Amino acid sequence: MRKSVLLALAALLVFSGTACKEKSVSKNAQIVNIAIQPSAAFIPLYIARYKGYVEEALKPLNAAAVWQDFESGPPMNQSLAAEMSDIGVIGDVPTVTALSAGNSMKVVGVPASGPDAYAMLARADDKSFKSSKDMKGKKIATVFGSTGHNFTMKLLEKNGFPFDQIEFISVSAGEAANALASGLCDAIVIWEPNVTRLVDSGAAKVVALGSETDLRGTNAFVVRADYLAAHKEIIKVVLEQYKKAVQDIPNLDAQTLEKLSAALKITPEQIQKIAKKYDFSVTVSDNDIASLQDTARFLVEIGNMDTAFNVSAKVEKLLD
Repeated sequence: MRKSVLLALAALLVFSGTACKEKSVSKNAQIVNIAIQPSAAFIPLYIARYKGYVEEALKPLNAAAVWQDFESGPPMNQSLAAEMSDIGVIGDVPTVTALSAGNSMKVVGVPASGPDAYAMLARADDKSFKSSKDMKGKKIATVFGSTGHNFTMKLLEKNGFPFDQIEFISVSAGEAANALASGLCDAIVIWEPNVTRLVDSGAAKVVALGSETDLRGTNAFVVRADYLAAHKEIIKVVLEQYKKAVQDIPNLDAQTLEKLSAALKITPEQIQKIAKKYDFSVTVSDNDIASLQDTARFLVEIGNMDTAFNVSAKVEKLLD
């Protein structure tokens, strides 16, 4: 089984051309395989990549970065488990999954948190759906087991509606926009950059935001524990360069904006608007740990995980 997973992931990287390494790296350099995905929560990591911050900062350690592009968190988790990736940036649900029993992973930082990066959207012309108070009796679509699902349940609790007062429809993130436009559902619960893309197109309107509940929208830097133990200074460099890139966001040059637009499939103007929804703190706070613990509770509640665990025991803080 392990061999087949390794072969499948290797084929994915080869055929997509996603693994790349600086050509000038010496043959004896230590390698850090950095897994990245096209989420607005990870804008600073893309900036650090495009500007070569990580590679430059790793040179004194005789180390080099290999960048690996993934579509989402679950295949990134598989790559980490197969020891093909060393560090990755993922959302709260795949983070908790990665930390669960049987997996030797650590959280070393929080690249971003942003409750308002999550929203419930209704069709722009639907006058019957103005807020989460109008959820009762409606068809609500989101990804089962996702942060959007957790947010949906929090909105129901906030308004005093039991779960059976809505018709829950499970769709993939890629299917959500079509589900709303076709009338398959009355609302979708989705995250950035999809929220801004749909609202700016005139197809949808926001009827609820994450900040209306206790949703925090915590993402994480997840590292293989064995790699961390052997290469802590390398991981610290990655986090430090992420933090450096955060400072660039307000004044990005045209070339970097163009690359970000292509990666995230949004306009340069939308990048700046979306970035304001996130706290790119990098460090791990007690609130971040509590947020991930809440995600563990949610996954147990819906049957996607057998038992919750102590998230704080899986955290190693590297930056103050």
